[in-house]
Amino acid sequence: MLLRLFSYLIFLNFLFINLAESSEDAGMPQLNPEFWFSQIFWLIIAFGFLFIVLSKLILPKISENLEARKSQILENIETAVKQREESENKIKEYEQIILESKKEAKNYFIKAREKILKDIDKKKEGLENEINEEIIKVEKEIADLKNKSSDKINKIAVETSSDLIKQLIRDKVNNSSISAIVDDISRKVRRKNYGI
Repeated sequence: MLLRLFSYLIFLNFLFINLAESSEDAGMPQLNPEFWFSQIFWLIIAFGFLFIVLSKLILPKISENLEARKSQILENIETAVKQREESENKIKEYEQIILESKKEAKNYFIKAREKILKDIDKKKEGLENEINEEIIKVEKEIADLKNKSSDKINKIAVETSSDLIKQLIRDKVNNSSISAIVDDISRKVRRKNYGI
């Protein structure tokens, strides 16, 4: 079809060239009607050639590039969607791991606290037992000292009293009577102070 159109155009070109040569008007050839047919002929040939080159060579390459870009963009979008879903899944897994770790840490803390409290209670019991034993020993020693001290005090009081009386009277004194007086006074003091 293009070949037929091309042949018609060539025929028309020669026809109009002959007609144009027969007229003898001078002026600008672009405005001279006798050159219009040749200009139209070359215009159709130039634009036809450009159309063929564009439609057969350049436009297919451009459309291929556009299709390749479109498919690449779609692939990138699909990849981005998959990666977003994977990252969301990873975030959920990470949050789950954190929750489980918190629970484990809390359980570990509770167990450690219970163990420490048990150890503290055992040590406290041991200390209380030791303190009670020491208190019992000290109370026993104090009771022994109280019992022994009253005898020692009485003995010291008897000796001191006999020495004083001896020095005052310059004669020997009977220790049994002084001992009886000191015992009597110490009983009265014990009753008064200790309620014994």
